[in-house]
Amino acid sequence: MAFYLAFKEMWRNKGRFLLIGLVIALITTLVLFIAALAEGLGLGNREYIENLDAELLMYQKNVEFSIPSSRVGRSQLNNIARVPGVKEVGPIGFASTSIILSGQEPLDASLIGVEPGKPGAPPAREGHVLQSRRSKEAVIDQNVALEAGLKIGDTFTIKTIQGTEEKFYTLRVVGITDSRRYSIQPSVFVPLLAWDEIKPKAQVERDPAQEFIFNVVAVKLDNPASREVITQRIEQQVSNLEAADLKTAYENTPGYGPQQSTLNTQRTFTLLIGILVIGGFFQIQTLQKVAQIGVLKAIGASNLTVAIAAMLQIIVVTILGIALGGLGTLGLSLALSSISAIVFTPTAVVTAIVTLLLIGPLGGLVSIRLLLRVEPLRALGLAS
Repeated sequence: MAFYLAFKEMWRNKGRFLLIGLVIALITTLVLFIAALAEGLGLGNREYIENLDAELLMYQKNVEFSIPSSRVGRSQLNNIARVPGVKEVGPIGFASTSIILSGQEPLDASLIGVEPGKPGAPPAREGHVLQSRRSKEAVIDQNVALEAGLKIGDTFTIKTIQGTEEKFYTLRVVGITDSRRYSIQPSVFVPLLAWDEIKPKAQVERDPAQEFIFNVVAVKLDNPASREVITQRIEQQVSNLEAADLKTAYENTPGYGPQQSTLNTQRTFTLLIGILVIGGFFQIQTLQKVAQIGVLKAIGASNLTVAIAAMLQIIVVTILGIALGGLGTLGLSLALSSISAIVFTPTAVVTAIVTLLLIGPLGGLVSIRLLLRVEPLRALGLAS
């Protein structure tokens, strides 16, 4: 009986129920795109650090795990390497640069200096890894290869600002790695000594007596399970340094925390709006058919039958709206596939859809409560 009542009313009022289904579809599209944007921006900030072949990153002390603010000297490398439990260390330097493209706007990229063969140096999916410590060779990530049209053996020019002048350097591509963006920019990896020469700097020439400085040190452990013990040991034995695991490191990259917080807030408010919209629609529906509900109850329909019929309508309309929104999102994602900041992952999509499936019944609880409180005689105007 409940199934018959639910679908009979939906069939007779197709336009009205389709309208609310389209509203849910728009909410679904918005939620999925916010989830994809959060994932895309998050990946753009954490890809390189998350995929490091290391367990710890060492920072200068009291910089709150800020990579741009951290300064570590080469003299500290041996001190870290001598700590029991440390297998290998690799210095890493970060800077920003622009790749000059013929007939196109320059491509902003992260210039990352690494020690060949040490933690922090990327693997090569094509070509080979960095080998020489001083050569003007580069391993580029797949995003640079795609956007700049570069392949193994090609040369390209990067521009940096040194002092008050623009400086141009030519690098040869020896390898292409997977996607390893940092600070939402594709990455170019060069030997650390070359990085020190070509990075943006306030002074063109570095004092030879000055210690070689980079940003952080990647630390690979003999036993990754003993990370917390080794962290305490390093911080006790090596002065002016503090350690962070990779998750802490990428969560403190510039912009990561505020971006994720903002997008998660937007997603939460969108879901709340969805609950209010669905609840408001079905509450209005209920108020418009109080007399009909009174008739049903007067001829013997139970509260359970009426409640099941209403819940079925809510569930069907919600599923219809989510299905339409999912199809619309799929079409838009294919059309916007070139926008790297939007990344759909199975986990994010499933989480969003399950959440949306729950907001329909939640939003309709008020209307069901109203249905259960309808008195047949009063609804028919026969109560004294």
